[in-house]
Amino acid sequence: MQTQSLWEHTLTFFPQFLARLKEHAAPNATVAVVGASDGKFVLPLVAAGYRVIAIERDPQALYGGNVHLPGDVSTYAMGLLDRLKLEAFHDRVQIVDQDFLDAEPLGTICEAVWTSCSWHYSANHHRPLADFITRMQHLVLPNGLFGAEFMMPNEPSHHMIENYTTSEDLRRYFASFWNIMLTLQTDEFTERAHIGQPYDHTHRMGLILATRAPE
Repeated sequence: MQTQSLWEHTLTFFPQFLARLKEHAAPNATVAVVGASDGKFVLPLVAAGYRVIAIERDPQALYGGNVHLPGDVSTYAMGLLDRLKLEAFHDRVQIVDQDFLDAEPLGTICEAVWTSCSWHYSANHHRPLADFITRMQHLVLPNGLFGAEFMMPNEPSHHMIENYTTSEDLRRYFASFWNIMLTLQTDEFTERAHIGQPYDHTHRMGLILATRAPE
């Protein structure tokens, strides 16, 4: 890659998702990324041969702009659209510039869907977590793959917010035609300061991977 995401160094279970995707989908399959940001996961998916539907509503993530980084550093950050052009990937990515929870249905279903720590953001708390998960599930074809990494409760206030959840609690959102293949979780870990969070901080993260049964 000629460019780097602002989120390049944050912890992720994406390699586990990508490994299962290679097992379950054709090389040119379509993958929806909910909360595409500046392309941390979009660009690797395209580089691996997949077509991507990138769903993102943040103008700065899409178009770039000046950002304030830890250490009182201001810099220009490239957005998803410019990164795709620079990597010559723009013809393999469909950008959906809408709020995922309020947008009209895409009209496209995919071989896989992925999201990374998107439903815990306060902007997504105005609707039940079930709405977010169900909308993701509706994007997945039979035999398709659902993948989500998420923030787990790590502070007393988190236990009052359903969007900070666990793999065990998420199971109730997956009907009998879903097969939960893999769940993982971290212990509490310290993450370095990054954009939007100027200090080192602690997290707990989880992963859920599920496949939809054939029709």
